[in-house]
Amino acid sequence: MPAYTSRAQDLARLNAAFDSQSTSTPASAPLNPTAEQIQPIVTSSAATAVSTNTGPIATSTQGFGESPIGRELAQNSQRLARINELQLPKPGRTRIFTISNQKGGVGKTTTAVNLAAALAYKGMNVLVIDLDPQGNASTALNIEHREGTPGIYNVLIDNVEIADVVQVSSEMPGLTCVPATIDLAGAEIELVSLEGREHRLRDAIQRYCETSMTPPDYVFIDCPPSLGLLTINAFVAAREVLIPIQCEYYALEGLSQLLKNIDLIKKHLNPELRMSTILLTMFDSRTRLASQVAEEVRQHFANEVLNAVIPRSVRVSEAPSYSQTVITYDRSNSGALSYLEAAAEIAFKGVNHG
Repeated sequence: MPAYTSRAQDLARLNAAFDSQSTSTPASAPLNPTAEQIQPIVTSSAATAVSTNTGPIATSTQGFGESPIGRELAQNSQRLARINELQLPKPGRTRIFTISNQKGGVGKTTTAVNLAAALAYKGMNVLVIDLDPQGNASTALNIEHREGTPGIYNVLIDNVEIADVVQVSSEMPGLTCVPATIDLAGAEIELVSLEGREHRLRDAIQRYCETSMTPPDYVFIDCPPSLGLLTINAFVAAREVLIPIQCEYYALEGLSQLLKNIDLIKKHLNPELRMSTILLTMFDSRTRLASQVAEEVRQHFANEVLNAVIPRSVRVSEAPSYSQTVITYDRSNSGALSYLEAAAEIAFKGVNHG
């Protein structure tokens, strides 16, 4: 019973704080505030903390007290303020990432679209190539990908130029996408008999970057959860591999095989390829297992694992159902902030390590 009493008190404080921020709120406003109601508080607090420079914790928690909700909102507003002030360096040449893990459900597509949106939010030109026949990345970026829509299938099979099929995403200025349609499901069978089958995506990206008036700063290739010809094309086209790892035991299984395959591709098809980045996803701080998995991964891949960790978040899961990334759906959410921080880390890491 005490826990429920504390929760009610927290919500009461939050509701009172919102009433003090907005005079337009009716007296009958519900006790549980919506995201639209919380957003102005976060933004206002962040602006106050930055402009007055009088101690962000003390300033941004005014009206919230020391409740867990108040502290989280204060911390998130501080993080968003720091991100908004940050200037990311542009890479000297296009950085091409393959986001791959043969295990499904580890956050490959979620990571691809949210990192892309986060970098576009910070002023980068970003191209997402949806190489998964399910087309989930296309959905999240609000890109048309019904059957028959020109997309990556036509690039791989019919030698159509990327410039002829790329679509501009409404999510963010500077964000574009090559969609995947259901036609891509049979592409691996069709690729078998084609000349240069492993290099077709690489050649298409190279032509696009060389001829585009605004070549992308970043290219993210969202791979299917398999190690077939589509994924091989992605490995051959990329210079860097980003591996999302879910903070659960099963996520570690198969990682060694994936690394062996990367080494084989590097040896025989793409000597530039390297595994540069590991991102820990779906981290649940309430479980000891998540911390143990994160610690084990960091021990083995100290230089590749990002400091940013993506927490489990309802908002991150909800965003695609509105054809949005979490960056536009709820930027003040802890999941969105973590992706923004991960994007910044990738940008600076690229400058430091070439």
